[in-house]
Amino acid sequence: MTEGRAMAKRRAVNNLMALAVLSALAQQPMHPYQMASVLREYGKDRNMKIKWGSLYTVVQNLEKHGLIEATDTVRQGGRPERTVYAITGPGRAELVDWVRELISTPEPEQSRFVAGLSVMAVLSPGEAAELLAQRLSVLERELADRRGRLAEASREVPRLFLVEDEYELAVAEAEVGFVRGLLAELTGGTFPGLADWQVFHDTGYIPPELAELMERGVPLE
Repeated sequence: MTEGRAMAKRRAVNNLMALAVLSALAQQPMHPYQMASVLREYGKDRNMKIKWGSLYTVVQNLEKHGLIEATDTVRQGGRPERTVYAITGPGRAELVDWVRELISTPEPEQSRFVAGLSVMAVLSPGEAAELLAQRLSVLERELADRRGRLAEASREVPRLFLVEDEYELAVAEAEVGFVRGLLAELTGGTFPGLADWQVFHDTGYIPPELAELMERGVPLE
């Protein structure tokens, strides 16, 4: 059983693109095109689910709620004028409060892998093992690449700006460890209930004790 978690705050612009924009404008005023360039340069699209097509809408909403404000317009060559935005006092307070919440308060996050694991019983143990081996091969390559990129970046970039990469590396290492362990149980025949699983796949028969658990559910939270 887990303790109840605090609910995330309802924010005027509750979109991680807005968080990214506020973080960019906390450095200096920018127009939207410059914001996109800076966010891509810093790799924010790897750390957050960013939809670039929504950038202008997010900027408009932030301005509407007084979190940023237009301060200037610039023109370069024959291009149309671009509005420069700056973060406001309330916007900076929102940014700081938002970061505090994200770091301090865990939130459940949906995972496609977890969804697959939750219904893995529809596969045979053998096929599940083959697919896990396929996943493990990809994960191990990606993990090696992550380690290499982080080691290279750490030679020039202060650790303060790499902690999100360290976290993602730790999560990747944990997933590799989990998949490797689960695969070893399936291929080694030590996974509990493996024979019943195979019978279920071959015949559709569910042992009474397992059926009872499935009907009432197993509370984990």
